[in-house]
Amino acid sequence: MKNESDQRVADHREQARSGLSRGDVGLAERSYAQLLETHPDDLEALRQLANIRLASGAVDQAIELLVSADHAHPSDAITLHQLGVARMTGGDFPGAVADLRRGLKLAPNMFVARLRLGMLLDQLGETHEALVASFMAINEAQSRGRWLSDETTAPEYRVAVKQAMQYVDAGRRRLFDNVLEPLRQRYGKSELARVEQCLAIYLGERDAALPDPRQKPKFLYFPGVPSQPYYPRERFPWMAELEASTAMIREELRTVLAQPRDLESFLQTDSPQDAADLLRSSGTEAAAWDAYFFHRHGERYDEHAARCPQTAALLDALPLAHVREHSPETLFSVLRPGTHILPHRGVTNTRLVTHLPLIVPPECALRVGGETHAWQEGRCVTFDDTFEHEAWNNSNETRVVLILDTWNPDLGEAERAAVADLVGAIGDFNRECELFTPKA
Repeated sequence: MKNESDQRVADHREQARSGLSRGDVGLAERSYAQLLETHPDDLEALRQLANIRLASGAVDQAIELLVSADHAHPSDAITLHQLGVARMTGGDFPGAVADLRRGLKLAPNMFVARLRLGMLLDQLGETHEALVASFMAINEAQSRGRWLSDETTAPEYRVAVKQAMQYVDAGRRRLFDNVLEPLRQRYGKSELARVEQCLAIYLGERDAALPDPRQKPKFLYFPGVPSQPYYPRERFPWMAELEASTAMIREELRTVLAQPRDLESFLQTDSPQDAADLLRSSGTEAAAWDAYFFHRHGERYDEHAARCPQTAALLDALPLAHVREHSPETLFSVLRPGTHILPHRGVTNTRLVTHLPLIVPPECALRVGGETHAWQEGRCVTFDDTFEHEAWNNSNETRVVLILDTWNPDLGEAERAAVADLVGAIGDFNRECELFTPKA
């Protein structure tokens, strides 16, 4: 049973809420003030009374109330958002930034708070930080089905959201233009014409207009190069030497398979769902796709190279695609019996994937863009993995190929340099925005 004090508090709260619902701001203000006389740390009363005072122009009083709320409830992100708004209204932009940052650390999904943070940072001249905050706000909102249109944007935020989108579009364009400018100066604008188109497609400024509907890059499409699932052997003059070394490479592979301590799952995930989305077993054994990496996302595995020195030396002499934190990717790809790698697509057509088959039992094949290729030991096959592709081993033995990625031979020197710098910059920016950049 409530005592008399608790009943008074409940009555004041009910009257205040009733006043707010009926638009009787005076009643709400009096009732919340009375509630605070006996319960000065009441969060609802402090925040609602601050809103009322802020709406009436009493900014200092609103800030004082919200500071009290923050002291009493230091882990309440909504209070910090309100306090940031109050300080912003009062012209204290650095103070507002500090409050909003604290609030977002507690609740990173407050996209309206992050939108305001971006606006404030721009006012303070911190344009890159403003770009990151604005981009993150838009991405968070849109991931929740908001800010996709006027209908999914609250009326009071529509102008600000559209301005933020324009700000982000201009800021990202400026950021990546600055990355390309030294290369324009070095090679000339004409050499980078297709790179400019590639960037425009990535930024959504123009359609990709892919010439083959089977091709759908997950990340970056480079226009103006042939779209074809498989590439003719004559495009790769280094292929003959690699194939001639098949027996030597296979011998080094056998030492790895005999002591498989350095084999690891290609998927590098502990999620059963991730594995189920890409792998399926056609036999009694669990599906397994293992790897012995020489390079992974551009990082060289020196210990692995030391165990297979001749293979590593051959790889080092090839025109591998070097992009910071992305490529090259070179490995012994070990597909266990009964394993089917389900259809999937790669990230970009700026680089191609080559397989040198080393151990190929019967009933093993690769399919790219709907065209099936049966591996032959010692004979390379090169394909564009932005076409949907899959592979399977329906035998009772292990299948192994050497996989490596090289630059698409239809890219020139300037274009390769520009793609490497551009992809690195995109990765840096996405990391700042806590976004994932596809790598494989």
